[in-house]
Amino acid sequence: MANEQYAFIERAKVPPRAQWQNTVNETGFDLQMDEGLQVFEHSGFLPCKLLGSDSGVETYYVAANEIISEPDQLNQIAGGRDFCIAFRWGGSYQEAACAMILSYALATSYGAVISYKGDTPYASLEALQNDTEEIIKEALKIKT
Repeated sequence: MANEQYAFIERAKVPPRAQWQNTVNETGFDLQMDEGLQVFEHSGFLPCKLLGSDSGVETYYVAANEIISEPDQLNQIAGGRDFCIAFRWGGSYQEAACAMILSYALATSYGAVISYKGDTPYASLEALQNDTEEIIKEALKIKT
């Protein structure tokens, strides 16, 4: 069963790869995105280095209303943000960690709202950071 996490963001605020990577670096998490990433053009598996090991996560760029078509529900979850970067993974904690780190970076610096499967978004950056750190701990257990 696939897991999906959505980063609802204003399309104009979606950062280019280098800027997004700089933000990831500033968060202190050890993740390197593929240098060839072209935001908006990319679709599918995004290779990453997580904690020095190969990993990645499926990544898609879509209009927010393609994720949630009901206007009231969309506004309630996305808060008027018109775009979505969707992350998808299976049961891998490494892939989940990639999605969490990339989402956290978007939330901290670009005003993204993060929602797992269209559920109520994270209430705070602190809650998102805590969950990100917990997923990384699980990924480390598997790695060692």
